[in-house]
Amino acid sequence: MQTSTHSDLLLKRSLAAVWHPCTQMKQHEWLPLVPVARGEGCWLYDCDGRRYLDAISSWWVNLFGHCNPRINAALRAQLESLEHVLLAGFSHEPVVELSERLARATGGALGHCFYASDGASAVEIALKMSFHYWRNCGRPAKTRFVSLAGSYHGETLGALAVTDVRLFKDTYAPLLMTSSQVASPDWRLAEQGESALDYAARCAQALGRHLEQHQGETAALIVEPLVQGATGMAMYDAEYLRRARAICDHYAVHLIVDEIMTGCGRTGTFFAHEQAGITPDFLCLSKGITGGYLPLSVVMTRDAVYQAFYDEAVTRGFLHSHSYTGNALACRAALATLDIFEQDRVIEANRAKSARLTAAARPIAQHPRVKQFRNTGMIWAFEVETADPEFARKFFAQALERELLLRPLGNTVYFMPPYVIDEDEIELLVSRTLAILDTD
Repeated sequence: MQTSTHSDLLLKRSLAAVWHPCTQMKQHEWLPLVPVARGEGCWLYDCDGRRYLDAISSWWVNLFGHCNPRINAALRAQLESLEHVLLAGFSHEPVVELSERLARATGGALGHCFYASDGASAVEIALKMSFHYWRNCGRPAKTRFVSLAGSYHGETLGALAVTDVRLFKDTYAPLLMTSSQVASPDWRLAEQGESALDYAARCAQALGRHLEQHQGETAALIVEPLVQGATGMAMYDAEYLRRARAICDHYAVHLIVDEIMTGCGRTGTFFAHEQAGITPDFLCLSKGITGGYLPLSVVMTRDAVYQAFYDEAVTRGFLHSHSYTGNALACRAALATLDIFEQDRVIEANRAKSARLTAAARPIAQHPRVKQFRNTGMIWAFEVETADPEFARKFFAQALERELLLRPLGNTVYFMPPYVIDEDEIELLVSRTLAILDTD
């Protein structure tokens, strides 16, 4: 008689008790869950000892490897002094230090930090702050928001309202406020012979025409800078951000940059918007800010926005709240993450590593099934020519068989590995991806 292993029992318990995210649970009748027991560096290990190279940083959060010794040590030390305290009427050293360091990273331009737990919550906060700002400033008609075609900003109701991915949005459309979408500067949509820069400029002109007509009712434009993630790693020229900033200034519209995925070094600079030489009105950060350890998000904004809420009247204050706002453990993990950036000169090291992985992936770019291979910083993506509607699921399963964690977006395969990936792991990632592409 065959006995159930610990792994089998864990999977049965998980399927019975856990409703997994972004999942049609019935699919797990034929696509088994992966029972992860531990992680180390770029690798995840299941309960039976099989390993998987985490080539997507566990949904884009893990920057410096699983069970990083320095982040572990920082959390152990923090546990001995303070785990959490409410941030309404109280404060603590980790949240103050983190806020100061993040403000310095913006050159002091965004000097006020408001904390939550996740990216969608950060977007909600930025949208509410923008709306409330205009109300406090005597312009209550400015209630609408604009986002890019194909944008993704989260799945809470406010964030979903400015998202433009039908798979996530259509079901809940009756619950959502109305927003407007303008053309995405995704260079894959450029006309033949049109450069990425020229196409970005053309899309910015379309934004200008929209805001010219709707400036009186528009509170903010929200964008994922340089890379739109969930729509298939759509990459675009920084010229769009430069022009969007100028257009928003001209029409008195806030610019919100959603750096939940693109922040913390992922695009080649610590903040993606740095590459355009601009400063947004609101900056949303999450995912990599704690190195992938603990839930934390932050909205950073200008002093002019903060001052619009600073008043004797409670109703003019920003009363949004969250029980775990500014959690001490999460802030300490974020501080340890920032320490690694500084001590290891990560941004500079990543530029060299990006060039090495891009060179190693040349055979992928040249593969007959691959189209539009592209790279921005520590993000790589390409489309695979296929008519199979089950391509993403099958590619994911084949990758697991080859010790890779890859989770395609439709027919878009992407790499977003932890920054600690080494030469041997790069070679393994490329060679085994090629093996999958060579499989019918």
